[in-house]
This record gives sequence, structure tokens and C-alpha cells, in this order.
Amino acid sequence: MPFYEKGDVRIHYEEAGSGFPLLVIPGGGLNSTVAGLANHPFNPFDEFKREYRVIGADLRNANGGQSSGPLAIDRPWDAYTDDHLGLMDHLGIREFMVLGFCIGGPFIWNLLRRAPGRIVAAVLAQPSGFRPEIPDLFYQNNIKGWGPALCERRPDITMEMVGAFLSKMYRANPDFVFTVTRDFVRACQTPILVLPDDVPAHPYAVAMESVHLAPNAQVSLYPWKASAEQIPLAVRHIRTFLKANQPAVAVHQAAAAAQ
Repeated sequence: MPFYEKGDVRIHYEEAGSGFPLLVIPGGGLNSTVAGLANHPFNPFDEFKREYRVIGADLRNANGGQSSGPLAIDRPWDAYTDDHLGLMDHLGIREFMVLGFCIGGPFIWNLLRRAPGRIVAAVLAQPSGFRPEIPDLFYQNNIKGWGPALCERRPDITMEMVGAFLSKMYRANPDFVFTVTRDFVRACQTPILVLPDDVPAHPYAVAMESVHLAPNAQVSLYPWKASAEQIPLAVRHIRTFLKANQPAVAVHQAAAAAQ
């Protein structure tokens, strides 16, 4: 199993297929893992490995995953983005597309903020966002469903540290998509495809607001996963979107390789 290591950070990743790189960010909150994709509405490795070089990683310190690193209390979102960009650097990849579920939504916006020239196009599936009627949802979910198990296997991490980390992550800027402002989304020129959801952690209103704000955004049919018949239609939309936004040089190379 491949690992990317940088200092005291060790990230387990998997990849399949060939072609233009597609970074996949699994859902599952802070317990996001590649193995968890088996429980998603669809698995991007299965769907896209024949067309793209699909890459995914366990989130740093996810319970059930194999990635580890310090608890970056002062910069939680950016520490995870460091891992995503560091992995792509490790693989020698400059430009890539990205598809993220759930927490992958805020991560994608942070990638676009940190490395706008590297992200060719982005798909946000059932993205997380701030729901004002449940303002402390993510803190409470993770203080119960992530922190205790992490502390049990990592004696260097305490629940006090976990609380400070989650407060910085989810309480310091409790608005919209957590990682960027509406003004940022309004100015973002990167092609975006959003597949909205409407459960407590994935507010429909936030997903649609980002679609209306981003000048090059598209939105899938909704609902897109209420039945087994709908999901293939959403995957078809993703495939069309990715193909339309794949760099021309990469398309030429893929066609040449197929001959």
C-alpha cells in the first residue's frame, strides 16, 4: 500500500487507471477514507478509472484509515489541504481535476483558494455547509464520532486538543462553506459541478447558493440519489462535465494512447 510521507505526516493513498489526474476526496467527515467510498452513492474509482488516473487518500487521523499526522489546531482546514497538494506534488502532478463528497466540498473550495492554477475543474457531490438552524452540528458530530477514538489510539492527543481543533475548524468561521467567502465563490472562474443533497450536514440551500454565485457552475438533477435509476444519470453528467473541461493536450494524449 503506497504512502506519501512529509515530516511527521504519513498519508495512505490509492490510485487506479491512467489519463488526466482526478483527485477524489471521500465523504465521511473527519473519518474520510478511501475504503469508505464503498458506501457512497457511487465509487469514482469504479466509474472513472478507465478514463482518468483516479487518486484518493485517507484523511489525516481518520478513524479506520491509515493516514496520520499532527493535530494542526491553529490551521485545521489548511493542514488537510497541505496533505492533498503534497500528495499531488509527490506524484509529480501539477494540474488535476477533483471530485469530493461531503467534507470534500469545503476542501475543494480551499484547494481553489490555495492553488487556483492547478485545479482544472471540480465536482462537489452532496457538499457540506453551514446550516444556521443547527449551528454546532459538525463540532458535536466530531467531538463524539471522531475525537474519542482518535485519543484512544493516539496518547499524544487529548480531548482538550480535539475540542480546540474542532472549534477552530467549525466555530471560528461558522458560515456558508467554512473555508471561503461568498465573494471568493463569486469571483471563482473554475468550472464547477454541484450535486446537491438536503440532509442536516449537506444543506441544499448552501449548495444552490454556491451554484448561483460561481460564474462557471452547473448543477445536477435533484434529487439525484433517491433511486437506483437516478444515480447513473448523475454519473453521466459528471462524466460529460469532466470530459468537457479536460485540457485539450490531455484529450489528445488519451486519444493517441488508445490508437
